[in-house]
Amino acid sequence: MSVYARIYGDQVFELAKVDGDISKAYHPSMVWVCMDGIAPAPEVGWSAIEVGGAWHFAPPGSPAVTPEQQAEIVAAECFRREGTGVTVEGLAIETTRDSQALIASIGLSAVLDPDYRCNFETAGGFVEIGAAQIITIAKAVRAHVQACFDRKFALLRAIEAGEYSDDMLSQGWPDSSPPAPEELQ
Repeated sequence: MSVYARIYGDQVFELAKVDGDISKAYHPSMVWVCMDGIAPAPEVGWSAIEVGGAWHFAPPGSPAVTPEQQAEIVAAECFRREGTGVTVEGLAIETTRDSQALIASIGLSAVLDPDYRCNFETAGGFVEIGAAQIITIAKAVRAHVQACFDRKFALLRAIEAGEYSDDMLSQGWPDSSPPAPEELQ
C-alpha cells in the first residue's frame, strides 16, 4: 500500500492510500506524487513545490523553499548589495557591475602611468582625480565587492549545512549605506 498526494495550486489537495501507481489512473494534468519515504509525511493543505524533479513540502504558514531556491535568494541579495555603492574620500562611488568594469580599466591606467588623471563621474557628478586617488577608489570598490562575495559564500555554506535561517539574509553584509546628500556635492 502506498500513499499518494494530489497536488493542486502548489498545495497538497488530497491524500489516497492505494495499491499501485494512482497517477496512471488519471489524466496527466492531475498531479499525483508518491509519499513513500517522505518524512515528515505531508498532510492536506501543506505547500508543495517541485524543483528539478524533486518535491518539497511544508506545513501551512511555512514556505516550501528548497535549498536551491534559498541559494538563488542569497545570490540576488548579494548582487543587490554589491551594487549599492561606497563612499571614498567623500566621493559617492557606484559599484554596479558596469561601474566596476570602468573603475578597473582606469585603475589599470593609473598603475601604468602614475601621472594619469581623468574626469571621473561619481554619483554626485564629475570630479578630476589622479592616479593615487583612482587606485584608492579601485581598492575600496574591490574590498566592498569581495565582502559581499564573502558573505554570500558564508550564507551558501549555512544552506548546505542546513543551518540557514531567513533572518541571516539581512545580516553580515558590508556597510553600504547610501551617502548623505552633502556627500554627493
